[in-house]
Amino acid sequence: MALITLVQLTIVALFTPMVASCEVQHIKKTNMVFNMQDWGTGPNPTAISVAGRNLTSSTITSFGTIIAIDDAVTEGLDRKSKEYNESTLEIQGSDRANLKQREVSVVSGTSLFRYAKGYAVLETAYIDLPNLNAVIKFNVTVRHP
Repeated sequence: MALITLVQLTIVALFTPMVASCEVQHIKKTNMVFNMQDWGTGPNPTAISVAGRNLTSSTITSFGTIIAIDDAVTEGLDRKSKEYNESTLEIQGSDRANLKQREVSVVSGTSLFRYAKGYAVLETAYIDLPNLNAVIKFNVTVRHP
């Protein structure tokens, strides 16, 4: 019985410094709505195919096509409306554009959204399929310190 008490005291002593050094962080919940300007054609395209089964004829709808994007994030639907800069969110998931609404995960972020976790509901606000141009509305909910 004395041995068990000694082991219990040793375990408490080992974990106490770690608990004492942890900071209490207040978790915030942030909701935001913005638009992603996704332009596959025109003078300043923001999305291009970079890999696929047949890169010369791969399109967004071809199986296995990988597209690199550098889309502007804006307040409004207009491509020239105010853009968001500085803080970032990392969003992962499949954007099934044929659905009215689709959900993807927010897995991380930087600056104000460091350690962010949450989700985003996407809706197509504008689409021009022949030219592969679209505006995607994001309704995002994240929790972050």
